Amino acid sequence: MQTNFSLAQLADSQMASSEKILRTCVHCGFCTATCPTYLLLGDELDSPRGRIYLIKDMLEGGKPATREVVQHVDRCLSCLSCMTTCPSGVHYMHLVDHARAHIEMTYKRDWADRLLRAVLARVLPYPRMFRLALAGALFAKPLRPLLKRLPGVGKRLGAMIALAPSTSPAVTPEPETTATPRRGRVAILEGCAQPVLQPSINAAARRLLARAGIETVRVANEGCCGALVHHMGREAQALDFARRNIDAWMDEIECNGPDGVGIDAILITASGCGTTVKDYGFMFRDDPAYADKARRISALARDVTEYLDTLDMAPVQKPEQSRKMAVAYHSACSMQHGQQIRDEPKRLLRKAGFDVKDVPEGHICCGSAGVYNILQPDIAERLRDRKVSNIARVRPQIIATGNIGCITQIGSGTSTPVVHTIELLDWAYGGPPPPAIESMEFSVETAR
Repeated sequence: MQTNFSLAQLADSQMASSEKILRTCVHCGFCTATCPTYLLLGDELDSPRGRIYLIKDMLEGGKPATREVVQHVDRCLSCLSCMTTCPSGVHYMHLVDHARAHIEMTYKRDWADRLLRAVLARVLPYPRMFRLALAGALFAKPLRPLLKRLPGVGKRLGAMIALAPSTSPAVTPEPETTATPRRGRVAILEGCAQPVLQPSINAAARRLLARAGIETVRVANEGCCGALVHHMGREAQALDFARRNIDAWMDEIECNGPDGVGIDAILITASGCGTTVKDYGFMFRDDPAYADKARRISALARDVTEYLDTLDMAPVQKPEQSRKMAVAYHSACSMQHGQQIRDEPKRLLRKAGFDVKDVPEGHICCGSAGVYNILQPDIAERLRDRKVSNIARVRPQIIATGNIGCITQIGSGTSTPVVHTIELLDWAYGGPPPPAIESMEFSVETAR
């Protein structure tokens, strides 16, 4: 794509990066075939190619964002399926991130949009605030039909309340201590929303890693990775979260272990967070105080299944009822497109004895996408129903995925239990069953 940025514009590192991305695009349109919003809406401007034209015009002309640009960029899920499809290697993720930051700086949204986004940015990344909000959502659930009628925010407020769990998460067993010689030492990102919604996920990861001889450490002062606000264009807030994590992890890396040992990897159990942490090196490329540290952190970041796939696990101790259990594996967009991790989770599940089913249209987003299912509830619901329908075609007993957003989104549209991949692996290797399936009745025959 031909561009006409001025030398003054290209002196800005972010603008120069976006200009390079724009020049990579050859208008082929392959991206339209795998873009969820284009498949649903059929509007060229709701495809990656169409959005690229809008973003180019906005950035190249040095223009403030218009209502049209905001509408179509807001509809983008950042699922990154277009990046997997693109034969030219267009790094759409960095381009749309730049566009969102530009929108945040130059466009004044209506009062309802501003209010909702401010609430999300103030609540979701902070576990204490999030717990309070979920408690409030429990009381608000009976009032949801009335709240949905509120002008401006009603529909999105209704979607937010609908996604909130109806019960508090169960207390999970503390990880056992490993009796085997230590084979490694890792940190696990606690994050923000996941430990509130499903603390069982990281507990399962710690138990499984302990049995494999991997010591896990709790790193003081780490928190939200910044992804939730980053995708809303709140760049300063996202970078503040990232700096806090970088500082916390660097303290641990530089030998805070009991015997002067640092950590071998930073494991992440929410793939949406993993995509962002692996991008810290790019995000801080121009920050002299953080550039080297951020690159080091990104190099150590691993999805938990990515790490487990490198270990020689002990023999499976799977319960009788889990043998050949049909598991539909939903690959989160941030996993398959953002991190290019596709086979490792399925390979681990099959090795553990599960009958893993590939989901038709597995490359299409479920509609979660961070807070997209709150900000764009109509599109998100259509995508969820499409995903649930495709999952049902393989007739699974359980649905497994590696991202808390997908678990919440898909679980809101099906009665089939949706669990994290690591919970199934922990169960198969001697841990407790995932909370979502504790009440299910299984037999070897029905699982075949």
